[in-house]
Amino acid sequence: MSRRSGQYTMNHDHSKKTPDGASFDRSGSQDSLDELFLDDYWKELENIHETRGNNHEERVALVVKEPDEGELEEEWLKEAGLSDLFGESSGNSQESVVFLSTLTRTQKAAVEKRVETVTQTLRKKNKQHQIPDVRDIFRLQNDSKGKVCDGSEPSTVRTSENKNETQDGTKDPKFRLGTDEQKSLLEDMPFLDADINLEISFAEQAANLKDSSVGKMWKGGGGDTLLPNFRLPKDKTGTTKIGDLAPQDMKKVYSLALIELTALYDILGTEFKQQKAVKIKTKDSGLFGVPLSVLLEQDQKRVPGTKIPLIFQKLIAQIEEATLGTEGLLRIPGVATRVKSLCQELEAKFYEGTFNWENVKQHDAASLLKLFIRELPQPLLTVEYLRAFQNVQNLPMKKQQLQALNLLVLLLPEANRDTLKALLEFLQRVIDHRDKNKMTLNNVAMVMAPNLFTFHGFGSKAIEQSEFVMAAGTANVMRFMIRYQKLLWTIPKFIVNQVRKQNAESQKKEKKDKAMKKLLKKMAYDREKHEKQEKTPNDADVPQGVIRVQALHLSKVSMAIQLTEELKAGDIVARFLSQKSGNLQTLKREEVFLYEIGGNIGERCLDDDTYMKDLYQLNPNAEWVIKSKQS
Repeated sequence: MSRRSGQYTMNHDHSKKTPDGASFDRSGSQDSLDELFLDDYWKELENIHETRGNNHEERVALVVKEPDEGELEEEWLKEAGLSDLFGESSGNSQESVVFLSTLTRTQKAAVEKRVETVTQTLRKKNKQHQIPDVRDIFRLQNDSKGKVCDGSEPSTVRTSENKNETQDGTKDPKFRLGTDEQKSLLEDMPFLDADINLEISFAEQAANLKDSSVGKMWKGGGGDTLLPNFRLPKDKTGTTKIGDLAPQDMKKVYSLALIELTALYDILGTEFKQQKAVKIKTKDSGLFGVPLSVLLEQDQKRVPGTKIPLIFQKLIAQIEEATLGTEGLLRIPGVATRVKSLCQELEAKFYEGTFNWENVKQHDAASLLKLFIRELPQPLLTVEYLRAFQNVQNLPMKKQQLQALNLLVLLLPEANRDTLKALLEFLQRVIDHRDKNKMTLNNVAMVMAPNLFTFHGFGSKAIEQSEFVMAAGTANVMRFMIRYQKLLWTIPKFIVNQVRKQNAESQKKEKKDKAMKKLLKKMAYDREKHEKQEKTPNDADVPQGVIRVQALHLSKVSMAIQLTEELKAGDIVARFLSQKSGNLQTLKREEVFLYEIGGNIGERCLDDDTYMKDLYQLNPNAEWVIKSKQS
């Protein structure tokens, strides 16, 4: 069975044998997928190769560069925002010291491991750079506090045998995790088995549950009905979704997510390597085979603010315009010659607005949608992280697989993330009509997995050899992304808290610097008098336990709100909307939100169920503003 020829002999043996005739071990995460569903995978793969066989245009294959020794770790440190830990600028950045001070012990271990590799590599290459020992940085931080906040030696990830012991060897009834967090033992946390704990680092959870019986709880699997009913416990300070934070805070989230994912993979013994593509010449206009960034640049000139390619949106709308109840939707391909003709016609007429959509049959539109995904010059899941997405299947617990996917989604570029979200939401709508279209979660996952994971630009040889092994595994990853998509777009609370700590530490440093400059310019008593004059009217204006809320750009109204135990963000928005003043009335209720701005966060959109008194205690210096997400 050769990929090059594009010929596949379809039979039920595909799920059992590799091209060499070796038996196909369906174990671990693959045990929930049967041969019938695997046939959907191979049929889709056959359709893909037939489509490529009919397309005589040769494309330049994307080459993935194998990094030299130490180069991977250098790139990782740069991506994590820690490039000043090595090279000529090493040891010069106070910002990195602040960043490192907020890391958990497993995150510290991941950073140390990469810095150590880079250090050894540079020494071998006789580089004359001063390489700081990152452990010294952590040690200085710990010494300044008297001891490590979690009671362990720096960078030491405890085993299950000593995780409850303090430095003096006694049992600590409240083993602490993270940096300044004081958390009790994971086993004592009031979370149900199927709940996703977002308050404690995923890697910390894995380190402590690795050898416990709890770790075996969700191994194995089953059909649609046997996937765990994972859910998020309610967080009184509000759930943070991707898109709720300001860009400067999302940059911090990216760095923390990369370090956390690496730490999680380290703990679980799974290889995590970022791939790197050699730059190739790509189309700078058109629809198919055009980079997402170029497409969006084109589209935003026509529809300002659009985040998902217009052709992608239109193809989904075209599929849904008929009926999602069509049997075999997504599974039954369109006619290959007609799809090719439509593709060429779309390239010529889509942006002119002269393309006749009435001629596009539903199955053809579905084939065009899948073709769009496959023809991207770089995969939708990106060259950097496609392997990491594939390797999710190797993690021992379903909960850990979901946690890894959550972090990977955070690492995707915004354009890829938004397009993936639109795709997953569409696929769920297809599944919602499974009684009529016969497309269950397993069916859809099997059909879509080859389109997202068998990226032809990788030179295909490695993928060809492992295709049969990958099939069920990547389909399982696809199932997870569809089934738990709402969870995947949530930013874990422990990462948001780390962002808050970084902001707070940076503000402390800025205040110290300002105070020093002020001291040089003024006498102490003048400064104290000035501060008292500023402080008194503020205190009188906003009493303790009261916040002032404004509706910037929407209304001239500001309102003093008394905090109570039960007051939620949605209640405050409702009060403003009831005033019937300003521009608020022209907006739909679902477009208006309360924002937390400043203090220890840049800007955060609050979900309506956020308890305001709890959040105020977490960030008392914030300003509170009601506005729309569009403003």
